[in-house]
Amino acid sequence: MFIYILILSWQILSNPLEIEKEKDEVILSLEELYSFEDKSNQLTFSDVKSPSFESNFEQRPDFEPEDYNRNSTYWVKLNFVLPKYDGSYIMEFYDQTIDSINVFIRQDKGVYRKYNLGDSYPFSSKSIKHKNFDLTLDADSEYVAYIQVRNSQYADIRIAIKRIDRFIQYSLNEYFLYGIFYGMIIIISLYNLLIYLAIREIKYIYYTFYILSVGFYALCIDGIAYQYLWPEQPKWNQLAYGVALYSIILWSTIFSIRFLNTKIRAPKLHKLILTILISRSLLFVYALFFDPTLFRFRNVEIILLSLIFVSSIFVFRRGYKPARFFVVAYGILFTGFLMRALINWSVIPFNTFNYYSLHIGFILEMLFLTFALSDRVRILKSNRDRALKRIVTQHEQNVQVINRINKGLEKKVEERTSDLNEKNIELEETNEQINKQSREIAEINSMLDLDNWRLKNNIKKIQRERLLNKNLNFSEFTDIFRTKELCYEILAAFKWKEGYACQKCNNRKYHLNKANLARRCTKCGYNESPTAFTIFKGIKFDLPKAFFIVYAHLNEDQYTLDDLSDLMEMRRNTIWEFKKKVEEEIENNGKSYLNNLLHFGYERLANFVELK
Repeated sequence: MFIYILILSWQILSNPLEIEKEKDEVILSLEELYSFEDKSNQLTFSDVKSPSFESNFEQRPDFEPEDYNRNSTYWVKLNFVLPKYDGSYIMEFYDQTIDSINVFIRQDKGVYRKYNLGDSYPFSSKSIKHKNFDLTLDADSEYVAYIQVRNSQYADIRIAIKRIDRFIQYSLNEYFLYGIFYGMIIIISLYNLLIYLAIREIKYIYYTFYILSVGFYALCIDGIAYQYLWPEQPKWNQLAYGVALYSIILWSTIFSIRFLNTKIRAPKLHKLILTILISRSLLFVYALFFDPTLFRFRNVEIILLSLIFVSSIFVFRRGYKPARFFVVAYGILFTGFLMRALINWSVIPFNTFNYYSLHIGFILEMLFLTFALSDRVRILKSNRDRALKRIVTQHEQNVQVINRINKGLEKKVEERTSDLNEKNIELEETNEQINKQSREIAEINSMLDLDNWRLKNNIKKIQRERLLNKNLNFSEFTDIFRTKELCYEILAAFKWKEGYACQKCNNRKYHLNKANLARRCTKCGYNESPTAFTIFKGIKFDLPKAFFIVYAHLNEDQYTLDDLSDLMEMRRNTIWEFKKKVEEEIENNGKSYLNNLLHFGYERLANFVELK
């Protein structure tokens, strides 16, 4: 059966994808490609191209963005045939934030050539000076490509194969739209700067900084900044989008609380916004100087944006009319962010309009915020005249209201004082009852602690006897050896119970790695893990399960391979391969080593870990 599946997978992978001559572009997402997730990050190109490895490549039609593991390396195999065409073709990767893309490609059964792409390389190393990652392909040829992708955050692994004329047309239109987009940002920024110089309201400066931050962020995510501003600074390029995104959040928040005047109109929301902004600023400083990988958590910005959006709705519903355009602006911005997220999650199809929905949202949002500022000036001017007429009358009414409230408050203070005295007497009586009950509960707890102690000793005794008699089931066994950390501790303690001695130079001094309890020789630097030179070295499943397989094998194999597979939710072949290692160990050294290891582990856990 296994051989049949291997042959079937090989046939599927061997049939090349034929690009139709009529199509000028084909876009393949990760769900349509044959891929493999290398969690060990150790596989090389020689490993993945070997015929025995072919069956590991498989399609994942149910792949979701949340399934992406940023700590793994992804390999993609693509076999395709390009039709005859006067020009050439382009292989293009749309995600400009991918750190490393290594492409190993073979043309017409020739030798493989390697291309290094990604934003961790200088822009000048690109063969095509374009914001995306592109390779040139000859028409009327068959290609086999192995693509290695590494990224510290979610990578949109989407591969486009397009004709050169389509690529040129697409690029020209794209850069034309970028020119319009960034031109509008500059124009709106200058417009608001001139308004500030005319009326001297600081909120216009905040809004100008916000617009420039939007442009800075768009330059980073579009790859334009990497192409034109810092092409030889790949390290800064990987940090720039995080700085730009924080700048957007900072200036949009400052502008919003100033425009909506949340300190007066929504004081509770104002305090909450400031608290989260300070926390976000501290996170930004920490990420910038200590842990840049935190910049990948872009969704954290939704918290502040949501609070600002809610505050604008709250202020508008309380009668502040200038907030109406503000609500519309943030509604459009949320729609743009949502569409961009849905594209990344493969919920909606990838096309030009959807991809640039966030840019469109930014432009419309900036326009509506500009309308909001203008509308605010108009409304304030209209309200000023009416407010002046009501000031004197309102002042008199306020004095009357204050006097009436003060009299009411004096009366309520007298009533509350009398109530407090009565409540204090009741509280003293209640405290006496509580103290009495506390003493009774303490006596009962002492008796319960004694009973628990006796019960735990009985449980330990029963479990020790059952382990020695070899009749524990999987659930009972994993109650004792319940985590891989405890198993590492047992292996380390058992392995070096006579003292540490380096395998290379016999030195007895070492540095301890607390993460996996490995010991590094202080003399020659040789690093030895607890599993080294044991049957547990290199296993890809949890140590407690490996311990149970050893225990079951020593227990005269009560379980078949199918039983163990169902019981531990593991592949049958994985269990079989590990049992072969156990049998070889027993054949070479007898059962004493493994029996002593399990008994040693139980005694150690019984002495230092409280059994359930």
